[in-house]
Amino acid sequence: MNDLPLTRPLQPKAPPATAGFALWSLGFRPFYLLASLFGAFSVLLWAAQFSGHLSFAYLQGAAWHGHEMLFGYTIAVIAGFLLTAVRAWTNQPTASGGALMALAALWVAGRVLVLTPYALAAAIVNAAFPVAIAVAIGIQLARARNARNYFFVGLLLLMSALVLAVHLSMQGRIELPPRVGLQLALDVVLFIMAVMAGRVIPMFTNNGVRGANATRQALVEKLALGSVILLFVADLLQFPSAVVVMITLAGVLAHGVRLGLWKPWRTLGTPLVWILHAAYAWIVVHLALRGLSAAGLIAASLATHALVIGAIGGLTIGMMTRTARGHTGRPLIADRFEVAMFVLVQLAAAARVFCGIASPASYMLSVELSGLLWAVAFGLYAIRYWPVLTRARLDGKPG
Repeated sequence: MNDLPLTRPLQPKAPPATAGFALWSLGFRPFYLLASLFGAFSVLLWAAQFSGHLSFAYLQGAAWHGHEMLFGYTIAVIAGFLLTAVRAWTNQPTASGGALMALAALWVAGRVLVLTPYALAAAIVNAAFPVAIAVAIGIQLARARNARNYFFVGLLLLMSALVLAVHLSMQGRIELPPRVGLQLALDVVLFIMAVMAGRVIPMFTNNGVRGANATRQALVEKLALGSVILLFVADLLQFPSAVVVMITLAGVLAHGVRLGLWKPWRTLGTPLVWILHAAYAWIVVHLALRGLSAAGLIAASLATHALVIGAIGGLTIGMMTRTARGHTGRPLIADRFEVAMFVLVQLAAAARVFCGIASPASYMLSVELSGLLWAVAFGLYAIRYWPVLTRARLDGKPG
């Protein structure tokens, strides 16, 4: 995707916003707005239900909460990002107008159906959404012969298979624990994040921070991505815990070195960059906690929430902010609202993970606090970016 320098001096004055409703002009617009609204309200409702403050059941158990965070929130952000990025990568038009409305409606239908007794319909619709996005981007990638990014189509199809497996397992149609399907889907999302982080974080760092000198090394890249692939295989084949511990240890070292090569300490004055580094650091934390969990030393949920809140939450809110700014003709500089969002997500992750480790007695309080911080962060995004995402670009360009 196109990236602009993040230097602060001599920023040109932005032209006045043009008139017109532009929500259906490009994929990031509706899906970032839907993801932020859903992320705020669904997590707030779940935290209230989990802690006993909700008089009705929003979701029927923790497995459905995990389902909605992955196949609701996360897949919406991925869809918005890919529909936007593929247009930039291929110079081919991606879904807009009626086609984009239909994709958004399919996603909304999935969120509604999981709350109804129509289990088979929910399974079909939720499995159909990643397939629809795969088709939408796959056609354009093929037309442009952009083989470098074909793997995204395969990963979306794999996500479709996994969401279907989770639904069928919760319906008792197949003998697969739902947690296994959810863990495999988390591994797929982890791989997507690791690939995209390796592409964009060093570039954004060098563009936005003078003298940062973020670098990549081929061997480290292979080891980092390879550790995630091995973790997926271990989870798929249910390898012994000792094997998982060794894989996660290797992953901690590889991803830790990778992050170090990107010089995160030089980004502290540039929020649009440091949020990406902070989110990636949570991947290292996640792998470390997964190893400890496999060894029976901590609860598995702590590792899961390090990934979902810290890494996925941090990376998505960072990219949702950057993409929305860049693709609406705005300068790539975070204001106080955006910095508040970034900090709130980091605090939500820290509260959920470290409070549970430091004081098991405060576990429920950590769930409530984390959910509230997350909801405020994404609620702020929805309020702040509603006019940005629904209005035409400031520079008059399409998109």
